[in-house]
Amino acid sequence: MLGARITGRDRRRPMLLALVFGVVLVLVGVTASALVAVASDHLANATLGGVVNRDATLVELFVNGELRADDLTPDGPGVARVDEIAQRLGTLTERDGIVRIEIRDLDGKVLLSDERAIVGTSAGVAAATRAAGAGEPMAALLESGARPGAAGALPNPSGMVQEFLPINDGEGDVIAVVALWRDAADLMARLDATRRDIMLVTLTAAVILAGILFLVFRAAQARLTRQHRQLIEATRSDALTGMLNHGAVVALLAEEIESARSSKGRIGVALVDVDNFRLFNDTHGHAAADQVLLKVAALVSAEANGGHVARYGPDEFLIVRPGAGTDEIVTAVDRLRAGLEAESVQFGDSERLPMSVSAGISAYPEHAASVTDLLSAAAVALAEAKAGGGDSVQVASVGEEDRVVAGSFDVLQGLVIAVDTKDRYTKRHSEDVARYAVFLAQRMGLDDETQRTIQLAGLLHDIGKIGIPDVVLRKPSKLTDDEFSMFKQHVALGDAIVRDVPNVELVRAGIRHHHERWDGDGYLDGLEGEMIPLIGRILAVADAFSAMTTTRPYRKALTLTEALKRLGDAAGTQLQEELVTEFISGIETSVDAPLPGEEPTQLWRPELWVA
Repeated sequence: MLGARITGRDRRRPMLLALVFGVVLVLVGVTASALVAVASDHLANATLGGVVNRDATLVELFVNGELRADDLTPDGPGVARVDEIAQRLGTLTERDGIVRIEIRDLDGKVLLSDERAIVGTSAGVAAATRAAGAGEPMAALLESGARPGAAGALPNPSGMVQEFLPINDGEGDVIAVVALWRDAADLMARLDATRRDIMLVTLTAAVILAGILFLVFRAAQARLTRQHRQLIEATRSDALTGMLNHGAVVALLAEEIESARSSKGRIGVALVDVDNFRLFNDTHGHAAADQVLLKVAALVSAEANGGHVARYGPDEFLIVRPGAGTDEIVTAVDRLRAGLEAESVQFGDSERLPMSVSAGISAYPEHAASVTDLLSAAAVALAEAKAGGGDSVQVASVGEEDRVVAGSFDVLQGLVIAVDTKDRYTKRHSEDVARYAVFLAQRMGLDDETQRTIQLAGLLHDIGKIGIPDVVLRKPSKLTDDEFSMFKQHVALGDAIVRDVPNVELVRAGIRHHHERWDGDGYLDGLEGEMIPLIGRILAVADAFSAMTTTRPYRKALTLTEALKRLGDAAGTQLQEELVTEFISGIETSVDAPLPGEEPTQLWRPELWVA
């Protein structure tokens, strides 16, 4: 289940980086297009400015050299003079590539032109004419087919430059406007070529930038993926040996048993313990003991053979072999022991020291039908192996008189010990929850059998935490959303671990539902009110009180007074109000109230109980 969520996040992360990469490329494309447009616009304006300056000089020379003052009067020149100027303007247009020249008065009437037929006609007073009449030269680049502002017809097959230039008298007043049109085919070609060059350079730069960004994003993606895998692996691995840790191997064993149950397969398990490990540690120090563990771990890892190997405890290793029976596991452990006979360690000036292990072996289904029973059987066999002095292998018994009794308190207590191996806080917390829950059950007048069941459920309610990574379980700060989603699975895992133990349906209900809320906002099933089994509601009160009065990795324990106040605040929302009221009343008044071990203050006063 956890692995599936992790894989989903792995798939989402490359998609996110690809989306960011795509957005960056779009921004680069938009920027490049905007750059080309701006550069083209500035180039066109600069070109037009040059053309206007040159034509203004040309017009000034023509006006000063060829026109007389009466040529621009309202009556205009005579016919002969109009013809003469038209001829001279025609020469000018042929020499300078001008398509047409019109000299207009300020009302738009054509006074003179190289096109004799339009003289005397009116072209109207357009905005450009008014601007030129105010002394401001105007120029525009007309695309092919655009209609020029000339008098009469003027074809525009390939684009034109249209200019309106003022003619001033000797005192600076505008007395007429020169309108001229140049063929812009060459200019348009140059502008198009320049645009292409700018686009080519920009696109080349964009491609290079895209390549660089691709390499950067790919390197970032590779690094993030590597770090993510390392982080996930760290939650499942033992820091010293690199093997699977306790929680990871138990979760995998549960999956293997589910698979074996459906396929009627077998699973062999060996619990391997390093003999005299404490002596190594106490005599030669932690570094020396770590060397011993690493040597044993290397030999244990060699026996995986398609199964799973893990560091199960401080000096214990677990071998899980799907498809194997006790004979195959015994053979594997014998190879391990033989390998250790050839190994030795030496620390400082000590002699070469031998190493040995003891092992307890059990198998599914011949010794047990559930994860907890299978591990308990192996633990019992290991204890028998070590009782004879160690360096021994013991197979779990299948005799009726010695077989581990499924569902017995001894086996279930072994689960609590397994939790203790994982996290000692969880075991203390479970014991506290059990006594608080039994106390509340007594206050409610429940029968003895129900009280025993509630006690057992309290001891086992957090058994699923053996499958939660240490970095989440012991994190000294608030969990992230993903970490909390992972943490919530401990109730489902706990339910799966004990579900094959006979006659524990109420215990399973307590394990699965002790985090449901009275208002329906709990997990995993979101049950509300009395839909939550009574045992789950009772454990919820005991669990909340224990959590508040125990020092956790992320905060110190609350005082008893503060804890009871917060418990009361949770009544009616998180917890059933009647149960909270009964529990608080009992803690405050009962002479045998189970108070937190770290809280010496007694809220009840003995004198109130004296007759």
